[in-house]
Amino acid sequence: MEKNFTLTGGARIGLANATYPFADLYVDADILKINASLVGNLVFQPQDIISIKPYTSIPLIGQGIKIYHRVEKYNSNVIFWTFRDPAGIINEIEKTGFLAAKANAAPPKNYTIIEQQMQGGFPLKPLVPILLIIAWNALFLYDFLPHSGNKNPLQTFPGPGVCSALGLVFITALLSLISNGFRRLILKKGRSFEDIKKFSIFILGITGFMLIVFLAIGIVN
Repeated sequence: MEKNFTLTGGARIGLANATYPFADLYVDADILKINASLVGNLVFQPQDIISIKPYTSIPLIGQGIKIYHRVEKYNSNVIFWTFRDPAGIINEIEKTGFLAAKANAAPPKNYTIIEQQMQGGFPLKPLVPILLIIAWNALFLYDFLPHSGNKNPLQTFPGPGVCSALGLVFITALLSLISNGFRRLILKKGRSFEDIKKFSIFILGITGFMLIVFLAIGIVN
């Protein structure tokens, strides 16, 4: 029976960091995956790995495993954070047979994984975050521009622009959770709901809470 190993933790990919519990590690004999949502979704075949070593920046709260790899489209700095003993994590990975397969002189290539690697680690289509950032900034700016009924923006903050910006992100996160069609629109080919699920739930909760607070402030004022 094939053995696999899964673990929830955090991850650092390049300079971007996802704290616990926003990253998942999955390993079996053929694949090693790190799903850190928008921070990055990385997939490795055994032959992609140079080595996996324990990594510690701060004992207990800043420890994990560092993955040295040869995938050109991925950032070279890949760390999976965990509260568990890093040496024990590497031992669990060894038990799956993944590292043994790495030693195979001619391991089979999975072209689906290679195609995903060529897209890089970020799961969204490049235009999606650009459009969201432009819309977010434009809506925020609306509240600070002089226009009729807005002589002193600081007295009316948060105004309709800020609330609309939060609403835009809230709706985007909600649609990413409930609509297959919307996910096909925003995700790169081969990416799935699981690649963005945790981040979408987190953003939905944060923006929903902020909207309730800001709307309540507006009603009181």
